[in-house]
Amino acid sequence: MIAGSSYFPSPTKGVFWVGPFPIRMYALCILAGIVLAIWVTGRRLGDRGYRRDVIYDIAWWAVPFGIIGGRIYNVITSPQPYFGKHGNPWDAFAIWHGGLGIWGAIALGALGGYLGCRRQGVRFLDFADAAAPGVILAQALGRWGNYFNNELHGRTTDLPWRLKVYQWDESAGHAVHDSAGHPIVAGYFQPTFLYESFFCLVIALIIVLLDRRYWLGRGRSFFLYVALYPCGRIWMEWLRDDPANHILGQRVNVWVCVVVFIIGVVGYLMCARRHPNGAYEPVPLTAHGRAADAPEPDDEPEPDDEPAGEDDAADGTATARAAADSGRSERSGNHDDPAED
Repeated sequence: MIAGSSYFPSPTKGVFWVGPFPIRMYALCILAGIVLAIWVTGRRLGDRGYRRDVIYDIAWWAVPFGIIGGRIYNVITSPQPYFGKHGNPWDAFAIWHGGLGIWGAIALGALGGYLGCRRQGVRFLDFADAAAPGVILAQALGRWGNYFNNELHGRTTDLPWRLKVYQWDESAGHAVHDSAGHPIVAGYFQPTFLYESFFCLVIALIIVLLDRRYWLGRGRSFFLYVALYPCGRIWMEWLRDDPANHILGQRVNVWVCVVVFIIGVVGYLMCARRHPNGAYEPVPLTAHGRAADAPEPDDEPEPDDEPAGEDDAADGTATARAAADSGRSERSGNHDDPAED
């Protein structure tokens, strides 16, 4: 290690107390990411002709499913802390200590989103496209939770931006201190959380810019995200040195990245083949405000005593088309923007 004072500092506390209540920074980062993802997805659903507030009904399903899926994936791929020799099975429920696998979160989160879309009469691929940049931005914020927990860093390094990491008491949520009260330094490591956070921001920017220029609808934006993220995640896995299970000499997450990348590429090509122009079309809404060609929602409200007339349905369709045409016109006007060329 080259001597020097240049490094990226880590916090010595991951938990702050407000009276008797603990405020865990890891949880705050995850919650901030969820809020940002919901906001971005709602705006992009509005661009696709839907009511923006429909995202709250879908998120009611997608968010809990995503959290549960992320935890299940972590427990399955890293079972030693929970079911190993000195493991505690009850710690599997302690998500505030960290340990959410992104692949499980995306898989079950998508399932929850699909169920929410069915109940609200929203095309699932429209929702997935709208959610793609929001989800990757949530990942960018969530990585800072690992920073506050002094966890999931890379190998030791002497780079000027090396991360100073402390020995950590996970149960207490703060650094271990010596007899003099000073936090004990564990070493200086690659700040993989920072690399991945930046990489996620780049992916979000790519998706938004390409969507504005080429109208990546009907699944294209979503599968572009699915294909791009593993490319950077594999690099992060190769930099990390935390304990992990291996298959054929590679970390399990590396193999998962390869599989997810293939799914993303194949899914994108299939969507491009089915919809060559790549444009998402205006969404004709029924009198109840759902897509006319979407599955019937499971909780369809009871009809009024007096059924909606044809004029009401036509007004709903016209409103949706106007919203989509307005968004498409704005996109067309942005083609001359040098930032997108």
